[in-house]
Amino acid sequence: MNIQIFGTKKCNDTKKAQRFFKERGIKFQFIDLNEKTMSKGEFKSVCQAVGGMDAMLDENCKDKTALALIRYISDSQKEEKILENQQVIKTPVVRNGKQATLGYAPDVWKGWS
Repeated sequence: MNIQIFGTKKCNDTKKAQRFFKERGIKFQFIDLNEKTMSKGEFKSVCQAVGGMDAMLDENCKDKTALALIRYISDSQKEEKILENQQVIKTPVVRNGKQATLGYAPDVWKGWS
């Protein structure tokens, strides 16, 4: 397994995801979205795994202005705007190869081993 956890240090669900993998002795790479953003390739891979860009948007994000803008622009512009404003992505984003989840999803992760 090659687990990547994208999130922020302050996000409780991200902390719970890290604890989930630590408790099971599964190594993971943590990427703090405040320090390093998701690449275009990583973003596209996650989009495919979770059902598209709209599924990735966090309704409860702090930047409501960016979220509202992203909701009303064309799909061709949407990807670029989300990559510029990654704080609108639901966290944690947990990747395992081509598989990915959004938010805290231990039931899915248990099936990955």
